[in-house]
Amino acid sequence: MSEPQNLPRRIGAFGSGLLSFNGIVGASIFALPAVLLTDWGSFSPFLFLIVGLAALLVIIPFTNSAAAFPESGGPATYGLVYGRFPAFELGWIYYVARVAGFAANSNVLVDYIGRWWSGVQDGLGRAALIIAFSAGLAAINILGIKRAVRVLGGFTVLKTLPLLLAALAAPVLLGPPPSPAAPASLDTFEAGFLITFYAFVGFENAVVPAGETRNPKLALPRAVIATTLITAALYFLVQLAFVTAFPDGPPEGMAPLVDMGGVVAGPLGAVALTFAAICSLFGNLLAGAAATPRITYAMGDRGDLPAWFGAVNGRFLSPANSIAFMAVVVAVLAISGSFIWLAVVSTLARMFVYASTIAALPRAPDRPRLTALHWISGAVGIAVCAWAAAQADAKAWVTLGALAAAGLVLYAVAAMLRVRSA
Repeated sequence: MSEPQNLPRRIGAFGSGLLSFNGIVGASIFALPAVLLTDWGSFSPFLFLIVGLAALLVIIPFTNSAAAFPESGGPATYGLVYGRFPAFELGWIYYVARVAGFAANSNVLVDYIGRWWSGVQDGLGRAALIIAFSAGLAAINILGIKRAVRVLGGFTVLKTLPLLLAALAAPVLLGPPPSPAAPASLDTFEAGFLITFYAFVGFENAVVPAGETRNPKLALPRAVIATTLITAALYFLVQLAFVTAFPDGPPEGMAPLVDMGGVVAGPLGAVALTFAAICSLFGNLLAGAAATPRITYAMGDRGDLPAWFGAVNGRFLSPANSIAFMAVVVAVLAISGSFIWLAVVSTLARMFVYASTIAALPRAPDRPRLTALHWISGAVGIAVCAWAAAQADAKAWVTLGALAAAGLVLYAVAAMLRVRSA
C-alpha cells in the first residue's frame, strides 16, 4: 500500500482537532433541540450524555484502527485489507454518508440565513444559495488544506463562543431547569438514538486526510477522543438551556436556538445565535469539504475510480477535481432532500463504515500489539454500530442501497479504463 506523495503533510495536532470538532458540531445542535424536547422533555439534555458515551464505545476502537493506517482516504484505504472491491464499496458508502450529511447541514444553513434574508428558503432562491455555498467551499479548499484549516479556526471561535455564553446564561437569567423526567418507554429511546447519534458523527473527519497529517498515529486518537468529550459537554449545556427557556414545549419554527437566544437576551441574543448558527454550519461544511474529497482522490489515485479523481492541482497541491465533484453532488442532494431524511441515511451508512474500520485493525500495516482490551473494545464498538443500524427504517435502507449501487457505475468505468491502458 503506497502512500501518495503529491499531498504534503501540512496538518498538525491542532488542525486535526479543528477538523474533528467542526466535523461533529454543525447543524445538529441547531436543528435537534426542539425535536428532542418534544420527544424527551426535560430528560433530553441527558440523552446527549448517554449517546455521547455510546459514541465513545465506537470512537475509541475506531481511532485505534484508523491511526494504524498512515495514508489518506479513510475507509477507502482501510478497506484494502478486505480486497480491492470491498475497499471501493466501503470508501463509496462512506463518501455517500459524508455528502448526505453535508447536504443535510446545507438545508439547515439555508433555514437560518432565511431568518435574515427572506426569499431564500424556498424555490429558486434556496437552490441558488445552496449552489453558491457549495461553489464557495470548493474554491476555498482548492486553494489548499493549510488555508482551509486557518479559515476553520476562525469559524470555530465564532460559532462556539455565542453558544457557550447563551448556554451558561440561561439558567442564571431564567431560573433553574426543570427536573428531568425519565422517558416513557425503551421504544422512545431507540427511536431517538439514531438521530441523536447523528449529532456525534463527523468525528472521523480528521482521519480521512491522514496522509497529510504529521504523526497521525499519535495525533489522531488524541484529537478525536478529546473533541468528542468536549462536544458532549457543550451539547448537554445547550440542550439544558433550551429546556430552561421552553419548559412547556419548543416554539414553532425552523430555528429553535434563535428563539432561545431571544428569550435569554432579547433581539441581541437572537442575532448572536443566528450568527453562531451560520458560522457553525459554514465551519462544518468547510471541514467536510476539506476531508471528504480525499476519499475519491485516494480511489482515483489507485485506479478504483477514473484517474480524473486523482488529479492534483500543481499550484495549490490539492485534489481539485475531487473537490469540484463533491460540490456538485452535495448541491444536487441538498436541493432534493430534507435535513432529517438525509441525516438518517448518513448515520446508517456510517455504521457500516465504523464497524468495518474497527474490524480492520488486526490486519493493519502499522497496528499496535493487540491486547484483550483491543479485542473487547472492538467487539463492543461493532455491536453498538449493528444496534444503531437496526433502528433505521426501510426507506433509509433502500436509499442507501440505491446510492451504493450508483457507485458501481463509476467502478465499472474505472475497471474498463484499467483494462484498456493495460
